Amino acid sequence: MKKDSKGRDIQRPYKLAHQTLCITGFNFKFQSLIGYVELLLHPKVDDLRRIKVNCKQGRIYRVCIQEQWEAAFLYNDPTLEICQGEVKQRNLAFFQQCHALTTDAVDPDLANGEVTIKLPPECFPLISEMKPLRVSIEFSLEQPVGGVKFITPDLDGSLAEKGAHLFTYGTEESSRLWFPCIDTFSEPCTWKLEFTVPKDMTAVSCGDLIETVYTEDMKNKTFHYFLSIPTAASNIALAVGPFEILVDPNMHEVTHFCLPHLLPILKHTTSFLHETFEFYEELLSIRYPYSCYKQVFVDQSYREAASYATMTIFSTNLLHSNRIIDQTIKSRKVMAQAVAHQFFGCFIAMDSWYDAWLPKGISKYLAYSYIKSAFGNNQYRYIVSKDLESVTNYEHNVTTVVLDPSQLTGQGHGQDNRRNFPIKYPHTISAKYLDMYHKKAHLIVRMLEIRIGRELLLQVFNKLLSLANTASQQHFNINNTWANMLLSASSFLKIMSTVTGKDIHVFLNQWVRQGGHARFYGNFVFNRKRNVVEMELKQDMSSKSSFKYAGPLATTIQELDGSFKHSFKIEENKTKFEITCHSKSRKNKKKKIPLMTGEEVDMDLGAMDADSPVLWLRVDADMTIIRHVTWEQPDFMWQYQLKYERDVVAQSVAIKALEQFPTPSSRMALTDIIENDHCFYRIRMEAAMGLANVANSMMGNWAGPPAMMTIFRKMFGSHSCPSIVRQNNFNNFQHYFLQKTIPVAMSLLRNSHGICPSEVLRFILDLFKYNDNSKNKFSDCYYRASLINALSNIVTQAITVVTHPGQGPTAASLSNDTKMILEEISRYLNLEKLLPCYRFTVTVSCLKGLRNLQRFGHIPCNPSLFKSYAKVGNFIDVRLAALEALVDITKTEGSMEDLLWLLDLVETDSDPYVRHQILQMFLENPPFTKQDSSEALSTEQLVERLWKMMNCKFSSDPRLRCGVADLYYTFYGKMRPSCLSVPDSMIVLNLKSKTTFLNASVTQADEKMVRYLFHSLFIS
Repeated sequence: MKKDSKGRDIQRPYKLAHQTLCITGFNFKFQSLIGYVELLLHPKVDDLRRIKVNCKQGRIYRVCIQEQWEAAFLYNDPTLEICQGEVKQRNLAFFQQCHALTTDAVDPDLANGEVTIKLPPECFPLISEMKPLRVSIEFSLEQPVGGVKFITPDLDGSLAEKGAHLFTYGTEESSRLWFPCIDTFSEPCTWKLEFTVPKDMTAVSCGDLIETVYTEDMKNKTFHYFLSIPTAASNIALAVGPFEILVDPNMHEVTHFCLPHLLPILKHTTSFLHETFEFYEELLSIRYPYSCYKQVFVDQSYREAASYATMTIFSTNLLHSNRIIDQTIKSRKVMAQAVAHQFFGCFIAMDSWYDAWLPKGISKYLAYSYIKSAFGNNQYRYIVSKDLESVTNYEHNVTTVVLDPSQLTGQGHGQDNRRNFPIKYPHTISAKYLDMYHKKAHLIVRMLEIRIGRELLLQVFNKLLSLANTASQQHFNINNTWANMLLSASSFLKIMSTVTGKDIHVFLNQWVRQGGHARFYGNFVFNRKRNVVEMELKQDMSSKSSFKYAGPLATTIQELDGSFKHSFKIEENKTKFEITCHSKSRKNKKKKIPLMTGEEVDMDLGAMDADSPVLWLRVDADMTIIRHVTWEQPDFMWQYQLKYERDVVAQSVAIKALEQFPTPSSRMALTDIIENDHCFYRIRMEAAMGLANVANSMMGNWAGPPAMMTIFRKMFGSHSCPSIVRQNNFNNFQHYFLQKTIPVAMSLLRNSHGICPSEVLRFILDLFKYNDNSKNKFSDCYYRASLINALSNIVTQAITVVTHPGQGPTAASLSNDTKMILEEISRYLNLEKLLPCYRFTVTVSCLKGLRNLQRFGHIPCNPSLFKSYAKVGNFIDVRLAALEALVDITKTEGSMEDLLWLLDLVETDSDPYVRHQILQMFLENPPFTKQDSSEALSTEQLVERLWKMMNCKFSSDPRLRCGVADLYYTFYGKMRPSCLSVPDSMIVLNLKSKTTFLNASVTQADEKMVRYLFHSLFIS
């Protein structure tokens, strides 16, 4: 239940029991559809006079009650134009206030909507008797700019032969974009779905397919679906196209759909899926809640995967053959997450946006559990540590992430004034923030697992699913029969208390209802006389992302006699602890050292202090809280930790730390890890990159061939001639990833002049020359792409040849090394046009290489080359690589023409994902910021264009609207852009008293800014 701006509870005066959605016709040529909906509503008050429903873009022809009384209706969508009227504020603070208000105005949880239906007097007797109303709405949709994607390739033949198809998409609560509904997760109901499509197409939607009926003229057929499990409108979707159909051979309830000619790779990509269902059912001790599951692979998808009740819409780009290694891991993770979302997210949905962290966090927890089972504990801990790192970095550098903003004051900004958007609404938050929201939600659920135990947490999930399953079988009752199918913080607390007997109110207040994380800085010394470790731990309270943590914190010490865990109570910002060591200083030099795994190993202890038994120390090794730890210890301890600690997280931290200690012993430790086949492959890859950094710092006293060249030749060189690489054999996946990474790491090596050694260039060119994949059962496209990336990294500014004034770089001015790099990249780029590889990975790397050559002044900057690759018709990965280059050109060259060209694409490109990615590229690499405003690019015309885009251009795509708002904030901050003049209408100037007054319509944010401007003007 939501509250209004004054804190009062808001309830809809009616309850939705059932909805029928019937679309009677689709027109691909004009991109339109027509149909009707029927909502079965039960009044909750006897004086109900108006009904509000959600509908955007659609044209409503008729509203009818009980199929006999026509009703008048009013359409008003304030989100079409956020700041209405000709306001001149142009500051983001004002925009976001308006954005929050207009979102409230159509929020169904506040009993609002875009369409207000005035009930006719004839139905008042029914309402007074509290009898249900059937509300029918006839509507059509013509050339929608969001919600539904029509794809009609420009080819010859019929629609089916061309592969024409459509599918629905959107952010949270976006079903209103394609049919009238009560668009909130808190209003589930049963569904009857009917879609009439051309006879050579298939309609895939939610629920069970009851029957398929041909029309009388045999030109069309109608698919009838029924969804008996109560489901919110937000979890309803549709895909129509000439799909090839594959019933899963291992699980007949699962059906896969793909576009024509993709069936062979569909079979391979989905061959593992039955294992995912079996894993989740065994983990949760309950069966999959629906009777069927459908996977539909479409082109130009809004995101990689979008889950709805009984179905998920995927991107076709996830499909791959059995020759592809890299994509296999990514695709399986995405599909496993989609299945987990069926349990929590679709079957059990969030009660409101304040509770979204629960289904999102739980589904991600289940997906990560599958990853742990399928790919191993090392992979699981590695990605958890990376998620933790990305969340803490985002909170430290951008803004804090609040999972439950219900306790925040105002429009949901909270205490963090760095945030430029309200977070109380799913339609107003940044895409990057949403990504961090999902990651943090999972970390919070994982913290619960650590606190109460895995078994008890799974029992809680089982109880939630069991209650929801029982509720879904019951008939509609106006007294909240289906409440158990909605997950809220209060219901979760209740179940948690019932199952475990534990109260987590304090936990939620600390970690869920406020943003931020703990930030620790620590070090220690060993007191030889007392045989204790004196540890000091400080909390950094200066960061806006940090809060004072009070609670337990574990420390793990590896001593000569074993690994020992100690737990401390953190109460103050600065805390000192004393830890008594279990071991004495080493006396028996040959004694084996027991590790945390129980394994005993021999160590060379010559580097450590003879009087200390401490080998290394770790803080919060199990990542029990959301924290950032900066730990100080001697280099030999980091080396021991890297070589002998069996935890991948500890090894990764040690690699980063050793980059600050460029010594021969650090070099040896990293080399040993790269060569160790028992080490996790991702750690070996990180060690290769770390060794490159250490080698660069040691360039003055580095002896021998360039770093890693000997290692590569030893692992992959032919036996008779190690300088010639062997034929590719990627059966050992660890070696495959290492074979890709080492050349890239070597390309980062630099000598004292800042230039990559010529031996490295010749080495990489030889890898191209002798690359032979003829007898390899796996594709080498990603390997070749990594070699091109390595060539690109070799290029530096230091080897640029200076030309005469007024002349750009020419072929004659290129050095021999640069010529060889350019020739190799050009050759592979041209070869790709004849023999394209999977996802054009080589082309993508070639475009990045050409941009690198341009950036360092070796070849002329030519935007037209990248514009040709960025056009519609090229594969999406190629387009994105070209667009990334154009964004970089816009920044380095200060080109207004290229900036406007990219903004044109944001407004008009046919692929919504491309439009979104252009904005994200600008955010990652902005042409200017509010700190260093560029006079050439920061113009009044640009301000007006961006304002118009976020104010009224993208009303049907909240992700794009929020993306433009983020870009506006990056360019100009929250206040009025400095390139704009202050409108005369905003100021009243009193010449006698020499004071200024603002027009009453000016917002407070503008008032401060304008007063400052005029104060400065008066002084000058």
